Amino acid sequence: MEHLEIERKFLVKSLEYREQAASKTRIVQGFLNTHPDRTVRIRIQGDYGFLTVKGKSNDSGTSRFEWEKKIEKEEAFALMAICEPGIIDKHRYEFTFRGKLFEIDEFLGDNSGLIIAELELKYEDETFEKPPWLGKEVTGEIAYYNSQLVKKPYNQWKT
Repeated sequence: MEHLEIERKFLVKSLEYREQAASKTRIVQGFLNTHPDRTVRIRIQGDYGFLTVKGKSNDSGTSRFEWEKKIEKEEAFALMAICEPGIIDKHRYEFTFRGKLFEIDEFLGDNSGLIIAELELKYEDETFEKPPWLGKEVTGEIAYYNSQLVKKPYNQWKT
């Protein structure tokens, strides 16, 4: 089943969202393929694993094909063993602001210090109100994609 993911990404400039977050979960993920035209991700989140295929982003970086299937956690662990080098480890907070769900990822390990908020939309030009802790928009900036952070972690960006 084809699904078009429409998403905007922002840096986060404060930790204000933590106090009112609806949930916090740990996510560990690896990639079977990190090519920008097609990524294949294995994710372990809670009691389940997920196999996700994402296509190339459009020119603005806001939308792309996404297909995801829930799999058993044991299957996800087996697939993680054959992933490309590098793992993404992060805490995800869910925060609803003015009727819109923001997923805020606080990265750990080699990407520690990076915090990104994602917002899925129904259509590309949908309007929404920005929470005060939302910073610079990084939608379409490939360096911030998890599939690229696994290759060049955030701690290697600092000069």
